[in-house]
Order: sequence, then structure tokens, then C-alpha cells
Amino acid sequence: MNLKDDLKNPVFRRIGEIADSMGREAYVVGGYVRDIFLERPSKDIDLVTVGSGIELATRVAAELGRKTSLSVFATYGTAQVKSGDLELEFVGARRESYSRESRNPIVEDGTLEDDQNRRDFTVNAMAICLNADRFGELVDPFSGIADLHNKLIRTPSDPDITFSDDPLRMMRAVRFASQLGFEIVPETFEAIRRNRERIKIITRERINDELGKIMRSPKPSVGLKLLDISGLLELIFPSLCELKGVEIMEGKGHKDNFHHTLQVVDNVAARSDNEWLRWAALLHDIGKPQTKRYDARLGWTFHNHNFVGEKMVPRIFRKMKLPMNEKMKYVAKIVGLHMRPQSVGEEGVSDSGVRRLITDAGPDLDDLMILAEADITSKNPAKVRRQLEGFARLRERMTQINDADALRNWKNPVNGNEIIEHFNIAPGKEIAAIKDAVKEAVMDGRIPCEHDAAWEYVLEIAPSILGGETGNC
Repeated sequence: MNLKDDLKNPVFRRIGEIADSMGREAYVVGGYVRDIFLERPSKDIDLVTVGSGIELATRVAAELGRKTSLSVFATYGTAQVKSGDLELEFVGARRESYSRESRNPIVEDGTLEDDQNRRDFTVNAMAICLNADRFGELVDPFSGIADLHNKLIRTPSDPDITFSDDPLRMMRAVRFASQLGFEIVPETFEAIRRNRERIKIITRERINDELGKIMRSPKPSVGLKLLDISGLLELIFPSLCELKGVEIMEGKGHKDNFHHTLQVVDNVAARSDNEWLRWAALLHDIGKPQTKRYDARLGWTFHNHNFVGEKMVPRIFRKMKLPMNEKMKYVAKIVGLHMRPQSVGEEGVSDSGVRRLITDAGPDLDDLMILAEADITSKNPAKVRRQLEGFARLRERMTQINDADALRNWKNPVNGNEIIEHFNIAPGKEIAAIKDAVKEAVMDGRIPCEHDAAWEYVLEIAPSILGGETGNC
């Protein structure tokens, strides 16, 4: 098969010409080749040469000229050339061997065949020649084309060796299945099961990179279920596994919160590309195992599981080495609030309750509503309809609330320093009490969300809060 028409960028011909002038073989390999057949755009191009990849990269960077940068990673025998919006990764063909105790391979120079043998999956082991006499020729020794057509993931060599050598490949298999909608062939999947404990030698950062790609895939539950069935999930995310199972007391059972959670994540993914909203969906019920109780009258309850879950989020992020920044705070906030739209959407809730929801959610209100609606997974159509109608009424009420836009960007209209200066008092709990009183008045609709009205209210209530502790009262 000749793919020269798929290598339209002039850089491919140029690399081939430079390789020819050096007496080298040069090939495009890996994901770029795969994505040609999947008709997916890609700017990251991996290239293999039989010989030194750094030498070929250095020549290519020099000849491509201005607006081209070269980065050399001598320890790994690789180099990167950036030219325009292209990233070219060069490496020499090599063979690798591993010890059981290390994730770092022993690397030796090799042939193209050696290089293809060491790759993770058949669909990533194809190569396209760039040399002039074979330009565009596909080298596919493991029938990667057939596996792409049949949507199969398999290793080019013994899967036990492949996964034992580099255990991250087990997660990559799951990630490709989730991203591409492919099936992992039985012998490859069984090898993942057998070698799952090897994942412990992989750094948390590399695991998180693959987990993040699974979370960003069109239907994250595909990858999460495969992680669970393979036994990897309990090793990399044990707190999520605690959601699994149904307990029955006096003939009453609760739903399986693990499978419910996966459905919620998929529901969110169908409406939002926000990775951290998907993480909030994944963790929204994480507090249920700790709060589960059985009551003979009420059945199974999970009181305050949202607040318990909110407190668990920072601990989970820290343990998993996920970002301890605004992303974590966002996830914790959404987890803590995820029950509010349902309660506020019930009949009879006052406008002040709606205002508090708008204020507490702030700029994340739309995301919170997406999660709340995604959380409806009942098999009872009438119940689903009632809940969705309740959320629709809530959305309508939120648009009708006066100052709704100001509330979403809530900032107390009265500044603490202003109170201190006017009343000539020291900072203390009284300032917080005054500001809380202003907030309650705004939430109840007694005063508008604006400074002048709020300050008049402060002048009215401050004497009773401050007593005789002011210079101006």
C-alpha cells in the first residue's frame, strides 16, 4: 500500500531527502500513521531512522531554517524539532529489554523490525517510508490495518512481555478502547489482568495522564469499566471501588452507586467537554460509603454525603497527585453543592432559597445544573419526568430572580474596611456578623444587591450588633 497522497506536507519529502543524503532509512511511525487511517488530524509526528535520531533531527532543523527549534534529549537518544505548528519527534530504531524491578529499559541500536516489535499495539506499529525510492510505502508486519478495520487492540508480541516490560501500556490499552471505541482482544485483556500488579512501579503522574485521557474520551465509562474488570481500578483509585455493590436489609436494597456514578459521568460527558466537571461527576457520591445507614422506616439513607464528599476531594486529589489548585477547589465545590438544585427545585421553596443557590454556585451555576440533571438515572420514566420538570421550573425561577446576574458574581456590596472606618472599631467577629446580615437581607429580597441600599441597612442594624463598642454610635 502506498500512502504518498496522505503525506502532503512538504516536510515529509524534505526529511526523506535529508535521510537519503545521509544514507539513512527514515519512517513516520506510531500514532500519526494510525490517525491517517482514522482520518483524525494530528500535528505530533514521530519519526524513526536506522541510526542516530539526534543526528537526523539536527540536520533537519538546520535545513528547515528560520522559525525552527531543536531540543535534544541525549539521555534518551531522542530529539524534537518544532517547525510552525508541527512537532517532529526523532528517535533511532532500537531494541529494548527490561528488568522486573525497573520501568526504565536497557536500550540498544536496532532495525526497523526491532523498533516495530517493541511498540505497544499493532495499530501503533505501522510505519511509512520517507526515502525517495519507497516514499509512502506502508510497512505493516503485524496487520495493524486489519485491526484498525476491525476496531481491535492487540499487542504485536507476547502481551505478558509487553505489559510486564512497560506496565503503563495496560492503561494505554484501556485508554485507546475508551477514546476510539475499540475492543481489547481477549488474550491481550487477560494479560492485563495477570500483570495488573506491575502498575505499582509506574509513577502517579504517568497514570494520571492516561486517566485524564480516559476522562476526556467521548464515553468515559468504557475505560472506567475496563479498569474495574481488569483489576487496575482498585490499585489506582481504591476509593472509587468502595462505591460498588448493593446491600439489602429487610428486603430493601439501594442502587449500585458505582454503576450509577459511571452513568452520571457519561451523562455529563454528553453535554460538556469540561474535564473537571466530569471529575466532579465521578466523585459526586464518593461520600456515600461513609454515610450509608439503614433506617427501618426510611430505608437506606446517605445523609450529608455531599458535604462528606466535599471534604474527601482534597484528600483524594492529594493522594492521587492530582492538581491541588483551583481545579481541585472547583471539583470540591460542585460535589458539595450537587444536591442543592434538587432540594431548591422542590415546590414551596422561597425565592431566598433560589437566591442562595445562585450566590453559592456563582459562575459555576450552569455546570452545577448540568451535573444535577445528569444525576437522574432512574429507570422509572414518571420519576425522571417529574425531576426534569422540577429542574426546568428552577431554571425558569432563576431567570426571574431580580439581580440574578449580580448574585452569580456575588460580592458583598459592603466592604469590611468601610465598616471599621465608619464605626471606628477594630477588626473582629462583629464585622463578619454585619456582612452576614447584609447577605441574608439580599438573599431574602429585603434589599437590592447594591452598595447604597446595603449601607443604609448597615446603619440600621449595626448598633444592635455592635452595642456600645463604636466611636460613632
